[in-house]
Amino acid sequence: MSVNESVAEAAESDPLSRLGFLLARNGAIANSRVHAAFVSSGLAPRQGATLMLLGRTGFMSQQALAAALEVDPSVMVGILNDLESAHLVERRRDPADRRRHIVAITEEGRGVLAKAQDAVVEVERGLFADLSPEEIATLRDLLARVRTTPGDPACAED
Repeated sequence: MSVNESVAEAAESDPLSRLGFLLARNGAIANSRVHAAFVSSGLAPRQGATLMLLGRTGFMSQQALAAALEVDPSVMVGILNDLESAHLVERRRDPADRRRHIVAITEEGRGVLAKAQDAVVEVERGLFADLSPEEIATLRDLLARVRTTPGDPACAED
């Protein structure tokens, strides 16, 4: 049986079991829970993702952050303005290239990041409680292969 036949058969037996519907419903629930986890830490999701990236490396160029988050540079400026106002990151000119800005996470930012990461881990524990580590790895690999792009309208943040 082909994938298309399998999908069609599932849809005929129960329209709510269509893969697109299941992915949309579960994605919306996961998104809502992760959003709430970030908000409980005082962050918007893109701010949280920015801190997570900076938490791994300590610092990055503003341009590299925008590319990694797949957001327009003007959006990145707004995210960084808010994070900088909250003293969670600091921007400075790159001494090697004065046209570039380097963004670094602050100690206060690391504290907020730790709280946000704990909240997201708790959400993930709840979402994936019935899956084995192997199943989680398989799900991650499969979702990475689903054909979506960051430019899709649903990727915008309110």
